[in-house]
Amino acid sequence: MGGQIPDRSRLVLISPAGEDWQRSADQIANAIAGGDVASVIFWPAQLGERDFQKLCEAVVPQVQAAGIAAVVAGDGRIAARCAADGVHFDKKEDISEALRGSQDGVIVGAGGAKSRHEALELGELRPDYVFFGRFGFDNKPQPHPRNLALGQWWAELVEIPCIVMAGSIIGSIEEAAATGAEFVAVSAAIFTGTLEPGEAVRRANALLDEKAPHVEEVN
Repeated sequence: MGGQIPDRSRLVLISPAGEDWQRSADQIANAIAGGDVASVIFWPAQLGERDFQKLCEAVVPQVQAAGIAAVVAGDGRIAARCAADGVHFDKKEDISEALRGSQDGVIVGAGGAKSRHEALELGELRPDYVFFGRFGFDNKPQPHPRNLALGQWWAELVEIPCIVMAGSIIGSIEEAAATGAEFVAVSAAIFTGTLEPGEAVRRANALLDEKAPHVEEVN
C-alpha cells in the first residue's frame, strides 16, 4: 500500500463518522499530511449516497496523489466512479462478487468476521486483507478484546494481511499493533480528539516507531 514501507504495523485511516462531507474531506486532507498512512477506507457513516460520492470524488484523488491507497466500503459503483484503488465489503456474497469481477491490482478487502470460523471462511475467498472490527465502533478507549484476539491469531497463522481496529485514543494503537497485524485502523483516535488530525497521525506513527514490534518478529 505505497511509499517507504516500515517493517511494523502501518496506519489505515477510516473516514470520519460525520454528517458534513466537506468537513470530513478537510479532516482527511489534514490527516494524510501528518505522516505515513497505508490507506484510507471511505465509508458512508451518516452520509447519504450523494454526499458520500461527493466525499469520495473530492478526496480519493488527494489520497492517491500522496501515494496512499483509497478504498471505498460498501459501494462498488462509487468506487468505480471515483477510480478508487479498491473496495471493502462485510458480506461474504458481496466479497465473492467483487473478487470475481476485480481486475489485476484492484484491492478487495473483507470484513465482518466475528469468530475464527467466519474469518477462515473469508480467508478461503482470498481477499487482499481481512479486517477485524466495525466501522464506527471505535468509541471506547481500548480496542475490542475480540478484535485483538482474532488479529493475533490470524497474524500468527495466515499469510493474508489483516487490519485490527484500534480504540478511540492514540495510545490504543500500541495494543492493536502488538497483535502482529500488518495494519492498525484508526478513526476516532485521529478525528475526534483535541489534536489536529495531522498531528494525531504524526504522534500515532511516532508511537508505532517506538513501541510496535517488527512484523517479522511476530509473524
